[in-house]
Amino acid sequence: MRTLSRTTKAVLATGFLVTSFGVAATATTATANSADLTANLQPVALNGVDGSGTALVTVRGTRIEVAMVASGLLADAPHAAHIHFGADARHECPGALADTDASGTLNTSEGGPSYGPVAVSLTKTGDTSPASALAIDRFDTAPRGTLTYERGRIKVTQTLAKAISSGEAVIVIHGVDHNHNGAYDGATPSDLDPSLPTEATDPALCGVITQS
Repeated sequence: MRTLSRTTKAVLATGFLVTSFGVAATATTATANSADLTANLQPVALNGVDGSGTALVTVRGTRIEVAMVASGLLADAPHAAHIHFGADARHECPGALADTDASGTLNTSEGGPSYGPVAVSLTKTGDTSPASALAIDRFDTAPRGTLTYERGRIKVTQTLAKAISSGEAVIVIHGVDHNHNGAYDGATPSDLDPSLPTEATDPALCGVITQS
């Protein structure tokens, strides 16, 4: 049985009970190179996910630690999760106007101008670079619809560490069961990998990493 750290237990205790208030008690700035931040994960516009979550992100120089809990996801299916950042992005979660192809849902590329490209892949093991953005076998599978993630000492660039500390990075959890049949399927291919259905990669939950 997996043992959870005190930090993750705190997310479990607070993330679903006081989501609207964040976890301000844990979010403080220690030094210029050290910060504890939070992300309030909410459903991405138009994609119909009835879920939410909370993430804690600790920045220590050019290393980060992430603890995250989210519910309301497709159960027992892989959910890619990333920290997104782009210097030219708006540093926010996308709204309904991002649906540029008028499909009635948002795919990852449509959300790109809002949150930017993948900067960190929140994999459970191995590489955390953008190269692992679709490493499906290394992301959480949300048992019973709940994703629980914890990983420390993730190496990032100084630019990304500054962006995270400045509120310019965004956490996105992907994977949406649009037709509510309990599986990733459908005729529409993913905009990221045409061998996958769009349900497997569409953004589900999103939250800007901020100091509370």
